Amino acid sequence: MLCVWWNIDGPVHWELLPRGSTINAALYCDQLRRVAAVLKAKYPDLNYPVVFLHDNARPHVAQATKTVLGELGWDVLPHPPYSPDLAPSDFHLFLSLSSALSGISFNDEAELENWLRQWFASKDRAFYRRGIGKLVERWTEVVNNGGEYIGT
Repeated sequence: MLCVWWNIDGPVHWELLPRGSTINAALYCDQLRRVAAVLKAKYPDLNYPVVFLHDNARPHVAQATKTVLGELGWDVLPHPPYSPDLAPSDFHLFLSLSSALSGISFNDEAELENWLRQWFASKDRAFYRRGIGKLVERWTEVVNNGGEYIGT
């Protein structure tokens, strides 16, 4: 399982979980702390809160996660249930990644990690900015449609 955190500049942090792994609140909280450390190193002069978007999966809405997000001081955007149309990772990043992976197989995890590293690096900042920009457009469309699902 690939877990990715990204912004308008590109991937902030990503990690591959071992085959068969599932994400629970404890693991997700550990991941958020790792992301926060990377953000702090990458943007040491950041003087405004991180605006964070994730969906309503159980680990994302668990009390432990809410506590960690509060400790980090991150603002969390509300995300309506069952709304992949408002998840840039779904409608932009993973859609493109899935297309690029079509027909490719890997001999081992190291080969996959190397391919992912190269794929992320091959995308320019405009790619990531476009994905986040689409979120603004889609959010506006959902609001204008009374909260109805808009599709991809």
